[in-house]
Amino acid sequence: MAIIEVKDVFKLFLADGKEMEALHDINLSIRENEFICFIGPSGCGKTTLLRIIAGLENPTSGAVYLHGEPIKGPGPERGMVFQEYSLFPWRTVLDNVAFGPELKGTPKEERIAKSRQYLKMVGLERFESRYPHELSGGMKQRVAIARALVNDPLALLMDEPFGALDAQTRNTMQSELLRIWGEDKKTVIFVTHSVDEAIYLADRIVIMSARPGRIKDVIDVAFPRPRNRTSPEVNRIRDRILCDLGTEIACIPRS
Repeated sequence: MAIIEVKDVFKLFLADGKEMEALHDINLSIRENEFICFIGPSGCGKTTLLRIIAGLENPTSGAVYLHGEPIKGPGPERGMVFQEYSLFPWRTVLDNVAFGPELKGTPKEERIAKSRQYLKMVGLERFESRYPHELSGGMKQRVAIARALVNDPLALLMDEPFGALDAQTRNTMQSELLRIWGEDKKTVIFVTHSVDEAIYLADRIVIMSARPGRIKDVIDVAFPRPRNRTSPEVNRIRDRILCDLGTEIACIPRS
């Protein structure tokens, strides 16, 4: 069953007084509880598409629908996790997670209990009194994930959330995210530049073309988790994606 429908989406930007087409005729159905990754060359519009789904930007034409209703702006049914940790430095870990329920007027005892539940889910229950500057990069991103999940969104939108982490921490966070997703079973839409990350995480991988961004290919990753990053199945999909991306990178104008 589709939870999100992207229909005939085009996006134009003005750059130096000229129109630049960022997205061209995007059509995509995203299923309930699906983990989907967007990948493509830099500047292909994958973050723009994610922001349109989030309601942070409007398409020039076309529309995105959530359960059949057009998305017209941000809403609590879509939780967003950015590459930058975007935590409030003056709030403790617990108070950062509780911020959304606080805005909604949730009684204090209830929002604290729920925030502690999600901190336990991401393995940070012992750090609730710490401040963001006392945490590692991976821990900050776990707090950001808990803060998004505590509002019980239908979909979790993630824009290269592990891009700033070192390789070892990134691999750990990928496994942690799959564990959390296995418990909470949200729909996840995840933007990445990493082919290996996409294969390790996704049910489906959407490959986007160089600007203007089009959907070039959609790959089903139909083998079970946890996945062996060096298995023959993974290598076959990696080769297919790299071939697609190599063609697209060769098409990017040099200036």
